[in-house]
Amino acid sequence: MAKICITSTGPTLESAVDPRFGRCAYFIIADTETYAFEAVSNSAAMASGGAGIQSAQIVASTGVEAVLTGSVGPNAFPALENAGIKILVGISGTVKSAIESYSSGSLEKLESPGPANVGKGQGGTGRGMGMGYGSGSGMGRGGGRGRRRGGGSW
Repeated sequence: MAKICITSTGPTLESAVDPRFGRCAYFIIADTETYAFEAVSNSAAMASGGAGIQSAQIVASTGVEAVLTGSVGPNAFPALENAGIKILVGISGTVKSAIESYSSGSLEKLESPGPANVGKGQGGTGRGMGMGYGSGSGMGRGGGRGRRRGGGSW
């Protein structure tokens, strides 16, 4: 019997595999032989930061031997690896089809983490964060209306 974890968008075997490890909606803890499973809600999914590490701790506490998901970020990767959990990425389709693929031995173990994902509620930075100042004409205080110092009319 192999006990594995699949990231999922819903609480059933027919749910789609969630491509995000740290921010998935559910972890499906399944027996690869009997297909008996338990859906564990991911309490770390809405964390403002550190969701990957918190998710790895949740998964490690279930005693699984492998995680099947779309991708795993650089913080969750070592946490899972240190817990002795195999990491298999690039998984798509339904949870049930992921279990079948694992059982057939057609999946490869991940050796290095994927890219980091932006957390929730961090606020934007960089371009486009202006506060609406300026008229956009770029002509100084006069606004380019032909008015100069001194008298005289133009």
